[in-house]
Amino acid sequence: MIDPLKERLDKLRKFSDSAKRRANLYSEVTNIDDKSTASSLGVLQRAPAPGKKLQKIGFIMLWIPEPTMVTAVVGAPMILAGRYMDKKYNGTTIHDIGHQTKDAISTIADFKNSVF
Repeated sequence: MIDPLKERLDKLRKFSDSAKRRANLYSEVTNIDDKSTASSLGVLQRAPAPGKKLQKIGFIMLWIPEPTMVTAVVGAPMILAGRYMDKKYNGTTIHDIGHQTKDAISTIADFKNSVF
């Protein structure tokens, strides 16, 4: 039978190791002084979505009432360009990548459990 104190001590050691690794990672990230690298990491945190913005502007221009219909002529291509840009340049962030990775790992684990 496992001693509860040893079990608790093992848990505390694991927490301590995890905190040390996390602190080392954060300290290494702060050593990155290159502005282009910092901007690249920033983009991964908050990815722009130019396609969605272009689509919204296109819809607004399409629905603005105007007698000459110039905004409708400009709005429709903006909507199509926004849809194309949405497919070409997605707004995926590092958070989304983490979710996809977690889903893939759980799928692999489910497959492994069903096979064995």
